[in-house]
Amino acid sequence: MAKVRSRRLSRWGWLTLAVAAVVALPVLVILAHILVPAGDIWRHLADTVLTRYLLNTLFLVLSVGLGTLAIGTGCAWLVVMCRFPGKRLFEWAMLLPLAVPTYVIAYAYTDFLQYAGPVQEALREAFGWSRGDYWFPDIRSLPGAATLITLVLYPYVYMLARAAFLEQSVCMLDVGRTLGRGPWQMFTQVAVPLARPALVGGVSLALMETLNEFGAVQYFGVDTFTTGIYRTWFGLGEQVAAAQLAACLLAFVILFVLLERWSRGKRRFHHTSHRYQQLPEYRLSGARAWAATLACALPVTVGFLLPCLLLGYMALKAGDSVLGSAFLEYAGNSLLLAAVAALIAVGLAVVLSYGARLEQGPLTRTATRVASLGYAIPGSVVAVGILIPFAWVDVQLNQLYKAATGEVIGLILSGTAFILIYAYVVRFLAVSFNAVEASLGKVTPSMDAAARTLGETATGTLRKVHTPIMRGSLLAAGILVFVDVMKELPATIILRPFNFDTLAVRAHNLAADERLAEASTASLAIVAVGIIPVVLLSLAMRRSRPGQASD
Repeated sequence: MAKVRSRRLSRWGWLTLAVAAVVALPVLVILAHILVPAGDIWRHLADTVLTRYLLNTLFLVLSVGLGTLAIGTGCAWLVVMCRFPGKRLFEWAMLLPLAVPTYVIAYAYTDFLQYAGPVQEALREAFGWSRGDYWFPDIRSLPGAATLITLVLYPYVYMLARAAFLEQSVCMLDVGRTLGRGPWQMFTQVAVPLARPALVGGVSLALMETLNEFGAVQYFGVDTFTTGIYRTWFGLGEQVAAAQLAACLLAFVILFVLLERWSRGKRRFHHTSHRYQQLPEYRLSGARAWAATLACALPVTVGFLLPCLLLGYMALKAGDSVLGSAFLEYAGNSLLLAAVAALIAVGLAVVLSYGARLEQGPLTRTATRVASLGYAIPGSVVAVGILIPFAWVDVQLNQLYKAATGEVIGLILSGTAFILIYAYVVRFLAVSFNAVEASLGKVTPSMDAAARTLGETATGTLRKVHTPIMRGSLLAAGILVFVDVMKELPATIILRPFNFDTLAVRAHNLAADERLAEASTASLAIVAVGIIPVVLLSLAMRRSRPGQASD
């Protein structure tokens, strides 16, 4: 019998495992605290607020999931398969709400729809009403939060659904027509089943962002797990109870993944033809055409145009009172953190993807999957999982230093920009990893073999062969991480150093003090930066169909 030799990991394999271990540390810390006794505080939370956290979180998840699925899928089908006025405009404009953080749209609509806002003032003047004479929906409520979050997050579903519809085979549609299927039957019985993985992926992204939401729900006074973690940690000073609340929130994430895989079962939907031609379009006319235009215009208007106009008006009327040097300092902090985090995230994504390419065993595959889980974990959970071990390290270092010198040096790692950047990398590494892995996968393995034949090492091959080919994808990955960091709020609030504010924190603090007009300046700056990836995504999607000539 031939002797089976075990294959040892290369340096790239060990490096991949090391990166995955560092990125997975916060999650492991949270899970380790599940069995730690929390004392009476956990019993108090269970008796008073835990049920409310659970029900409110479930309501948000169900409402946002159904809303984003309906808006994203319906609008994607319209812009791909139908011809109506404004179609070319809506192809890319439907993505614009991605540039608006949820807490920003919450600030804008609160000022617009509150009792002292222009809408209710106009109603009172027009009908002669006074307080108590009429009913008006309260925007600062659980349904209001669910509506605004849906308006911001539906582009996740639209983006993936449109890509899936663009990749449809004409043969599949021809078969449907041959069987007598009309447009509605083609949509429900052919297109949606084929696009199911993409739709599930888009809804999953929207739900992960919903679980991560902090600014809007806290401003609206809605109790969820995210706000509960923050309140338990900083309001009650109970890190164990906060970690266990974070573990409950993490259980939501795991449950969603398991339910999706169980619902999928063994069903698979595949294209049986590579015949990609110009997709046939349903020409809409009359009322149907204008209904399609209205259906696409409404979410763009309510989710992007109107909030931006409101913020612009507030900024011009009574913008941030510290628009000078202090505001530039906030902007500089945001830009610096985002740039450093983006560089590190892209670099680690290259390490992980290239390590998985060289070492294709189950160990490295598992490691890369673990490292890419960060995007599914809310920022507040990541923050708690980072603070606990780093606070322990600070205590140990202070004890050692005090034993040697008799003095205490204070915080060394906790409360510094280091752990804040670490949290950003853990949270958004998956964004850069997916982009880099997809780009690297398009490079044929024969190029690696040719480079090694010419005497290049694995590192030299990456530097001289792969990196130039992936330059565009690396830039896109960096921009996406950059913008996500600019918008990130819960991890920034929890982990930022003392007297160190970013644009997101500045907007949140002003809004919390009911200074919405002043918060509009920082909010507009965040939105302006967020438009960059939207433009890149729209350009990429327009050329995404195989065999489609670019316009």
